[in-house]
Amino acid sequence: MLYWLLYEKLFPFFHPFRVFRYLTFRTAFATGTALLIALFIGPWVIQKLREFQIGQYVRDDGPQTHLKKSGTPTMGGVLIAIAILLPTVLWSVPSNPFVWIVVFSTLAFGAIGFADDYIKVVQKRSLGLTTRAKLLWQGLAAAAVAVALVVMQQFGKFSTQLTVPFIKSLRPTMLWHWPGTIHYLGFLVFLPFVLWVVFVLIGSCNAVNLTDGLDGLAIGCTIIAAGALTVLTYVSGHVVFADYLELQRMPLVSELTVFCGAMVGASIGFLWYNAHPAEIFMGDVGSLALGGAIGTVAIIIRQELLLPFIGGVFVLETLSVILQVGSYKLRNKKRIFKMAPLHHHFEQLGWQESKVIARFWIGALVFALFALTTLKLR
Repeated sequence: MLYWLLYEKLFPFFHPFRVFRYLTFRTAFATGTALLIALFIGPWVIQKLREFQIGQYVRDDGPQTHLKKSGTPTMGGVLIAIAILLPTVLWSVPSNPFVWIVVFSTLAFGAIGFADDYIKVVQKRSLGLTTRAKLLWQGLAAAAVAVALVVMQQFGKFSTQLTVPFIKSLRPTMLWHWPGTIHYLGFLVFLPFVLWVVFVLIGSCNAVNLTDGLDGLAIGCTIIAAGALTVLTYVSGHVVFADYLELQRMPLVSELTVFCGAMVGASIGFLWYNAHPAEIFMGDVGSLALGGAIGTVAIIIRQELLLPFIGGVFVLETLSVILQVGSYKLRNKKRIFKMAPLHHHFEQLGWQESKVIARFWIGALVFALFALTTLKLR
């Protein structure tokens, strides 16, 4: 919006406004704006959540040290969403379709999380949405993102070629080349891509959701992952860097740098209130929105295979749950971990919550830095 007003409309009359054409300038201001929004409206959001008695429900079968957190205001993901989306709209180019696809994904997954939180907290139904309902709505939201990208591909603005870390010559197209498909059922060509997008987005949003179990853990890891995505989106859309690193250059995706910068700023602002001991929890509305946003950006820049490194802690937390459940069912109720997700296992080992959080942040940073090194190790 500000790009359109200050650069496209007012630049001819006031030449210093040319600075708004620079992506780095707008990304920096989007980050700062998101941070200020989160910091300034955070106390108001916390107060309103307390007035409406929207407090966190803590399960009895979790760590006993967490029972004291019961009643802490939750659904703070609304604050995160506002702090991300408002600066994105203000500082990005409004005509860029990828920006609106990511905005849609963030809102759609956030809405699913909001419904889940509302049922748990307001209607006092501890389980929230059923697993089947949650996966169904997540699948529909992910499919909508996939269809939008397929449309972009038809206009030559998007490529379904997948970037494979370490192997620059291998770029699978994610299309189904079945003889006769194009002539009779052309949409089936894109079925593998659509299913892939659904898999990545459902996995991404639920991975962040599983990690959100300690004060500041998920949001701290999100800051690191969003920072890595900020770098990746910038180099993917930059003609010199993309050519030097032999990446697929898609000029339009560079505008997502503004969105990723806003996600960094909003997450830092939210961490101010979510740091141990937390004054507010993000809830499913925050974790699903952030997971959907991270996954969608990775898909658009064709770096889905880097997601296990960009969000390394998220992946480890998810794997711990899968292994725990699988072991319990297949090995006559035997467990691998003392408790899952993984952060609870370390709590049961006697680690203080703050130590678990700090060490997981360090792990997330190491994973993200490794992800960035793969750009050159190809």
